[in-house]
Amino acid sequence: MTDKIITEQSGDIARIIFNQPEKRNAVSLEMWEAVEEALERFAQDPSVRILILSGAGGKAFVSGADISKFESERASEEGVAKYNATTKRVYDNLEAFPKPTIAQIDGFCIGGGVALSLSCDIRICGQGSNFAIPAAKLGLGYGYPGIKRLVDVVGPSFAKEIFFTARRFDAEEARIMGLVNRVVEDGKVAEAAEETAKMIAANAPMTVSSVKFIVGEAVKGDSTRDLDECERRVKACFDSQDYIEGRRAFLEKRKANFVGA
Repeated sequence: MTDKIITEQSGDIARIIFNQPEKRNAVSLEMWEAVEEALERFAQDPSVRILILSGAGGKAFVSGADISKFESERASEEGVAKYNATTKRVYDNLEAFPKPTIAQIDGFCIGGGVALSLSCDIRICGQGSNFAIPAAKLGLGYGYPGIKRLVDVVGPSFAKEIFFTARRFDAEEARIMGLVNRVVEDGKVAEAAEETAKMIAANAPMTVSSVKFIVGEAVKGDSTRDLDECERRVKACFDSQDYIEGRRAFLEKRKANFVGA
C-alpha cells in the first residue's frame, strides 16, 4: 500500500482519496494498484452503500499519469503493457462497482483523471475545474474502452473535439457536453458530493443497484445485453422486505428504513 491513496469510511459512505497534491494528484502504478485493492475491499463490504472518489489539496481531482514515472514504469513494451492492464482493471472495476460512485472534482481533471471520472456514475465539479485529455500532445495511444466511455457520456462529436484538440475545457463547457452532472461553487464540491451521497444512501439499495446494472446493460449492444438478469433484479426488488418497508413508510408518512434485503 501507499500513503498516496487514502481510504476512509463514514457510516455507509466510503471514500478513495488520491493524495499527491504536490503533483496535482498525478497517479503512479503503485497508486493504481492501491486503488484496485480498495475497490475490491469496498465492493465486498456490505456496510458500504456508496463510494466517493476525490483528490487531496483542493486544486486537482486527478491530473493524469505521473509523467516523472514514465521512464521507470512505461519506458519498455512490458512496462506499458503492465501499466495499461492495471489502469484498465481499475476503470473496469470502478464502472462495474456494485454500488453508486461519485467523482468529486475540484480543479484539474486531466487525462487519466477524466477516464477515472467517466467510470463513476455521477460527476460533480467546481466552477474553477477544467478538463482535458492531452493524449495527442504526448503521442499516446488511447484504447477502445476509454473512448467508448467518453462517447457514451458526451457523444461522438464532443469526444472527437476533446481528443483532436487536446485543449482544456472549463466547467461550463463540461456541463454543456454532459461530461459532468453538476457544477457548484468552488469550495462546495465536497459538500455537494456528500449531500448527494447521503440522498442516495437513504434510498433502497436493491432498487439503486438494479438501476445501475440495467443502465449498464442499456448502453451495450443488443446481442450482449443480459435482459434476463435485468428482469431478475427487478423481480428481486418487488420480492424484498424493502419494498414492504417503502410502501408502509409512504402510507405512514415517515422516512423508510431500508436494509438492502
